[in-house]
Amino acid sequence: MNDRKKAVHVGTVVLETVKGHLWLSLTILAVVAGAVGAALVPPLVLGRIVDGLTAGEGLTLRLPLWYLAFTALAGGLESARESALTVFGQKTTHALRSRLMEKEGRLPADELNRQEPGALVSRFVGDVDTVETLFTAGIISMAADACRILSILIVVWQCSRGLAYLLLALLPVLFLFTRFVQKRMLHNQLKNRKAVSRASGYVPETVRNLRTIRTLGKETYMETRYDGALGESYRAIEGTNFYDALYSPVILTVNAAVVGAVMLLSASGDPAVLTLFGMTAGTAVTVMNYISQIFSPLESLGMEIQTIQSAVAGVRRINDFLAQPEQEPVAPETENPAAPMVELRDVDFGYEAGQNVLHHLNMEIREGELATLSGRTGAGKSTVFKLVLGLYAPRRGTVRIQGVDPRSLTGPQRRALYGYVEQRFHPVPGTVRDQITLYDDTITEGQVRRAAELAGLAEAIGALPQGYDTPCTPDIFSQGQWQLLSIARAVAADPKLLLLDEITANLDAETERAVLRALKRAAADRTVLSISHRVGADTGRLIPIGEEP
Repeated sequence: MNDRKKAVHVGTVVLETVKGHLWLSLTILAVVAGAVGAALVPPLVLGRIVDGLTAGEGLTLRLPLWYLAFTALAGGLESARESALTVFGQKTTHALRSRLMEKEGRLPADELNRQEPGALVSRFVGDVDTVETLFTAGIISMAADACRILSILIVVWQCSRGLAYLLLALLPVLFLFTRFVQKRMLHNQLKNRKAVSRASGYVPETVRNLRTIRTLGKETYMETRYDGALGESYRAIEGTNFYDALYSPVILTVNAAVVGAVMLLSASGDPAVLTLFGMTAGTAVTVMNYISQIFSPLESLGMEIQTIQSAVAGVRRINDFLAQPEQEPVAPETENPAAPMVELRDVDFGYEAGQNVLHHLNMEIREGELATLSGRTGAGKSTVFKLVLGLYAPRRGTVRIQGVDPRSLTGPQRRALYGYVEQRFHPVPGTVRDQITLYDDTITEGQVRRAAELAGLAEAIGALPQGYDTPCTPDIFSQGQWQLLSIARAVAADPKLLLLDEITANLDAETERAVLRALKRAAADRTVLSISHRVGADTGRLIPIGEEP
């Protein structure tokens, strides 16, 4: 099966990232395991020091050094874990965004048109960021914290089985309490965001409708709405602060209660109790350290589960986008120079099922001919351009460019064949040269300058501080000069066919004349198909669109 047809999802990209950066992945596993193991040693060493002192043994420098070394090692490994996870997350998001961009380039034009720009951007930004968080502060961190809790319980079992039983009974209750507090805090945080957003929206709403508000005497009404939103925000913040203030004292109290209970039980003279809770002074110090350590990963576990739950929605949205059907590839064909430059035969097309914009359209444009599409608004003139460019396939009939289905053309073939000038120039990030070449390395410096001369823009570009290397900003050209730049972009690769989509519709008379002069130079020795809102002697052969045959 073609690789482009293989099912791709977030898990695939993550697995590829793991395989492509195997040493980084192994390093993460090593530092996670090392950090968990290293954190267990200092309390054991401290207990050994206390037992030695209570037994009257002399304190040597070896044990304190071991204590300091393992404490430093645990901290260093935790720092290394965070750094490695950050690097892994960045590589994952880079790979994921690249896959999303590849997918976008393979979607049919009609599917892209159905995508809301805001929703599409959110896939590349917000949803991908949640995937990074899923691994940097979610799954791996949760696994590390779970291992830390389990390892502490195992060591505590060896030190005091009674304490181990007590912790096993207590931890689920504390975990549920942690999740309850976190959910209530999240609920209040969301309420606060909504209230602040609503209050912020009232300000521009009031400014936009200020005349109406004052005319009707509705100032008090707007103030009441604004104050109501602020009140909701304050109440939500108070709720968040309440649960935040509640959590730490409860955990500290439980911690102290467990330590106190264990100490009292270990001091009991009852042999049955001592069987479970009896311990030396050093062991008591050890278990007290472990009790203090076990509550921190427990709190982190609750946050990590919350992070994973939030990230799952982003992962699903990305997977839905990656699962969308792609444009079907068309087998390459050989151009026929004897065929018409543009040919549509009995073409039907519509954007919605059951509705056609074009009905039995037939048209033929020979090489070197100048033709203009005419017809009412909505008749399908721009739709013809989309078919000629190969962005859509007709429902019925054929579309050919020199005998070739335009959908089968490769990128280089398209740049050599088409020059497309739209109503409004759409810049890309980069310099003036980049606007003309669109980062096509095959376009030479001579072609760039020739295109600027044809467009009548060479003098204006030469006057810029860095000439063709001047970074493009909205203020370096006038509206007419931007349109001239779009002509330079269209002819840079010396295309055979120029497509002009009402390019003077938004220009004043003087600017329009300058653009038309540039077009006359650019159209020389080329086939030109245009859409024009003004029909004159220089528009060539008229081809009616949307009229009944």
